[in-house]
Amino acid sequence: MEIDIYIDSLTDCLLCAEDGRLHDTEYRLVSKTISKRDAAELKAKGWNFDWSIPHKNGYEVYELLLKDDDDVQGMIALKHIRDQYYTHVDIVEAAPHNIGKSGKYKGVGAHLFAIACKLSWEVGNEGYVQFTAKSDLVEHYKQTLNAIAIDWHTMYIDSYGAIALIKRYFKEGE
Repeated sequence: MEIDIYIDSLTDCLLCAEDGRLHDTEYRLVSKTISKRDAAELKAKGWNFDWSIPHKNGYEVYELLLKDDDDVQGMIALKHIRDQYYTHVDIVEAAPHNIGKSGKYKGVGAHLFAIACKLSWEVGNEGYVQFTAKSDLVEHYKQTLNAIAIDWHTMYIDSYGAIALIKRYFKEGE
């Protein structure tokens, strides 16, 4: 799947666009398989992707949340490719209320990639994250995520880029 999330800004957590306050976050693994019915409900709420597909293809899905709040701010689907030492990201999506100039929270996209980098590091992939970008966003990801192009739309974040994202979004001990 081509990643087409716009990285609106690099923040220290999630930034409320309305009042400029930073909000602490947490993330969790979606342990229940997302069914076609669940995916249809997400679509009805404005989510763009069919979130039942990643689970069927062996990807883990993680939700980004504000600390002590169950409202999902974004989701990411990833799979650790242990024999090649990288983590593959299939889908990244901000919640419908966080999209565009009128989005409620800024920093969702970069935070989701930071989660992928952190999880990659934890499983021994040294933070390497690979993804397929929509071709018109390749330069954007180079600038915002320090991603490196492999070809015209396959990209990766190396250990150095991963460390920068992890340090920005996660405090010591998280």
